[in-house]
Amino acid sequence: MTTSAAAPTTTLLTDLTEQALLRQRPTREQALALLGTEDDELLDVVAAASQVRRRFFGRRVKLNLIVNMKSGLCPEDCTYCPQRLGSAADVLKYSWITPDAVAETADRAVCGGAKRVCLVASGRGPSDCDITRVTDTIGAIKQRQPDVEVCVCLGLLKPDQAERLRDAGALAYNHNLNTSEEQYGEICSTHSYADRVDTVQRAAAAGLSPCSGAIFGMGETDEDVVGLALRLRELDPDSVPINFLIPFKGTPLGGVWQLTPQRCLRILALFRFTFPDVEVRLAGGREIHLRSLQPLALHLANSMFLGDYLTSEGQAGADDLQMIADAGLVVEGADEQTLPNARHDLVVLRRRGPGTSVPANA
Repeated sequence: MTTSAAAPTTTLLTDLTEQALLRQRPTREQALALLGTEDDELLDVVAAASQVRRRFFGRRVKLNLIVNMKSGLCPEDCTYCPQRLGSAADVLKYSWITPDAVAETADRAVCGGAKRVCLVASGRGPSDCDITRVTDTIGAIKQRQPDVEVCVCLGLLKPDQAERLRDAGALAYNHNLNTSEEQYGEICSTHSYADRVDTVQRAAAAGLSPCSGAIFGMGETDEDVVGLALRLRELDPDSVPINFLIPFKGTPLGGVWQLTPQRCLRILALFRFTFPDVEVRLAGGREIHLRSLQPLALHLANSMFLGDYLTSEGQAGADDLQMIADAGLVVEGADEQTLPNARHDLVVLRRRGPGTSVPANA
């Protein structure tokens, strides 16, 4: 028998689960109520959202790897980033690494179970010469690992650049919104929220699978979290990486620690309810903020980065694999389809486009 205090939360979770199974998004009021649940209701929240995860993704966990192709010396002033303009953070700074070096890293990633390799480079956005470097790198990867998914993250895109990446064999393009539009001016002044939205839309229009997510722990309110989730839902990405701020010393947000493991899990649950059939990915900061509750997060997210992140070390790959097994989950195989049929077909349709020669199984 439930208490009267528990009844509203029970009804909320039932409604959210039923809606998500029908691919319906939460209302703003429901999302705020979910973030406002008490810690002693946390397992109920996780159990409800995990029903949605199991319906669309079973027990599979997709593994991804980041390759940082160019690091540091970025002209943008994003307050969370150790590569930002004027950063005093102790991070590596180097120019473009060679296509062969990236391809060798991709080989090791695939051997470790990774299905997607994410090619990332610092900067406001790529020049045409940079695009050529990346397309050459995609070619080197695909020559050795033809089935691996390649996602590219190079900042703001200009006309025709997304098409060049697509034609070279890239499947996806990542550009995170990071926070709500209302908070964005406090996080960055050198480009706008609209610039980011434009790049996500430009990638999707070119036939790349849009990947866009967030960073939490930057002083955002519940309203900011919900506003971002609902804005992302409007953009309809196929994958949503969830980062938790790593407060690098030497950045404006260095020393900012605002997250608890419980809040991280509530945020992940909200994104699972908001994106029931989308790849929700555990990304940077999961180890330091979720800590011993990481396995619970895998019952909400169906994807994770393996090993190190862009500018920080992650948990050892062997420990990640053991954590997945201990949670009763399995690594998604190379021949398994990640997204449910309807979502997968949408990715194929975007990529093929009307009147093009891209095969239906691309």
